[in-house]
Amino acid sequence: MNKNLVLTAAIGFQLSQLQLFIKSLRKYYKDEICFIIGSKDLEIENELKKYSCACIKTNIDKRDIQLKRYKIFLDFLIGKKFNKILFCDSRDVYFQSNPFDYPYKGSINFFLEDKKIKDCRFNSEWIVKTYGKKILEELSEKIISCGGTILGNQNSIEKFLRLMIDETSKHKFKKRLKYILTFRRDKGGRGSDQAHGNFIAHRKLIEGSFFYTNADGPIATVYHLGQIRFNKNHQLINSQEEPYLVVHQFDKKWEYFLNAINYLKKKFKIS
Repeated sequence: MNKNLVLTAAIGFQLSQLQLFIKSLRKYYKDEICFIIGSKDLEIENELKKYSCACIKTNIDKRDIQLKRYKIFLDFLIGKKFNKILFCDSRDVYFQSNPFDYPYKGSINFFLEDKKIKDCRFNSEWIVKTYGKKILEELSEKIISCGGTILGNQNSIEKFLRLMIDETSKHKFKKRLKYILTFRRDKGGRGSDQAHGNFIAHRKLIEGSFFYTNADGPIATVYHLGQIRFNKNHQLINSQEEPYLVVHQFDKKWEYFLNAINYLKKKFKIS
């Protein structure tokens, strides 16, 4: 049976920002992990190799990696065979169990937040400035699909990566005039690939797409999570009283997560 794979990028981060991700993941999961790291991140590379991680080194600027990671990951998959693949963020993610230990229903699985696109200023702006007002009207009532955690079989993940490469190339974020005139980056474009991801997800461009709600699914995106509750073991739990497998964006709710993170740091001996 083919192994599973976790794909993530860590450009511009310090080693300390990755320890909770890698230590909690390796607590429950023994298969393949692939990181994109900076060409000069020797300390990070050495540490990740201790955890049997593959490292793709690049000179791409940290401000550009969000859009360019899709091509890097697609190239990495050439000639390889995996069962399921988790595409995820790294700095703001930790694991409470093996992320693949769940009967996922889709060939590709998207994990919803607890807010409609029309009610989120950031997601609405990203869609308007990449696809225009017509597409925003089409997607406005849809629940935000999180671009930081996507899980599926290899064929579907490869199709997702190809679609993201195509969509981000055809529909670029439209910078504000002052940034165009001064040849500067528009900070509003950070995270604009959320627009492309939601377009792909909600139009169901990949056969077998399935959506899990934030409240009762296996993966939590914390920022808009309606109820934040923990069990006696400091595990974040869903509406079924079951611990989530993966917790994303915990740093957006420090007031709720401080005790849990301190517990985990002590558990995994993170200073």
